[in-house]
Amino acid sequence: MQPEWSPRIGWAEMPDHVQASVERILGSPVVEATGQQGGFSPGTADRVLTAAGQRAFVKAVSPQLNEHSPGIHRKEAVVAAALPAGMPAPSLIGTYDDGEWVALVLSDVEGRHPHIPWRAVEVRLVLDALLQIARQPLPPELSRLPTLESELADPFRGWTRVRRNPPDDCDPWILQNLDRLEHLAEQGLRDVGGASLAHTDVRADNIITATNGAVLVDWPWAAVGAAWVDAVTVLVNVRVFDHAFDVDAMLASHDVFKTSDATKVNGFLSGLAAYIIDSARQPPPPGLPTVRAFQQQQGEAVIHWLRDRLSSSDSAF
Repeated sequence: MQPEWSPRIGWAEMPDHVQASVERILGSPVVEATGQQGGFSPGTADRVLTAAGQRAFVKAVSPQLNEHSPGIHRKEAVVAAALPAGMPAPSLIGTYDDGEWVALVLSDVEGRHPHIPWRAVEVRLVLDALLQIARQPLPPELSRLPTLESELADPFRGWTRVRRNPPDDCDPWILQNLDRLEHLAEQGLRDVGGASLAHTDVRADNIITATNGAVLVDWPWAAVGAAWVDAVTVLVNVRVFDHAFDVDAMLASHDVFKTSDATKVNGFLSGLAAYIIDSARQPPPPGLPTVRAFQQQQGEAVIHWLRDRLSSSDSAF
């Protein structure tokens, strides 16, 4: 089932001066704009065509739509500008920032989002792209990105908050296994360290696939950490839409997971579940009315996968 994405404004709803500034960056008037669905931002997400025949992707937002979104766009602009050539990511053409409206103009990527439910060939394309990223040295301009350990320190301790104030509909298995889950999450936090560039928000709507590969879009949450972390989150997204997909076979066969093991994956899944399940019961942010429902779907997918993995390992002894 497709998630219910947050409603977006379109190109035509941007102020005239923002449109004009984007057109100056492109060097030609925009004659066609096609809004794109997906994600949890109230801002624009338009594929545009100029009178000169250039195609680009434009995303823009103001604090009136969501007070945090302009800052997120500014973070993405910094990351996008530093991504090296050859990276499976859009290139930054230019930015506009008047202190209120922030617009990013990026190269348009031909292709489509992965099918929902996922197809095995598309999963492999994305894992291949993540392996390509893992094999590239971290650009010096991105060396000051936050580490995964620092970014996940508080989120991965969500089980403590669940223990103190359980969600009304909390899975009884979680409450019965909180000690084990907390221990796993703490171990998972120690295992996410590394020296690779991590996207940290890899899901179907942040991926464009074509016959020759996959491209990751939307990079504001980039961090530095273990090469396999993004790849596990891809498999989580697969499980969100298809619990029967054999994601563990992908774990066992793809080279992007070579530096991981069962303990590391289980620890990461426990920490991720702690973060998502704790977040899903919070009020939705302004302008993002559907994000909590999707987090609930994610949390259920992660905890069911982790429960299956732990049951399998327990039965082996």
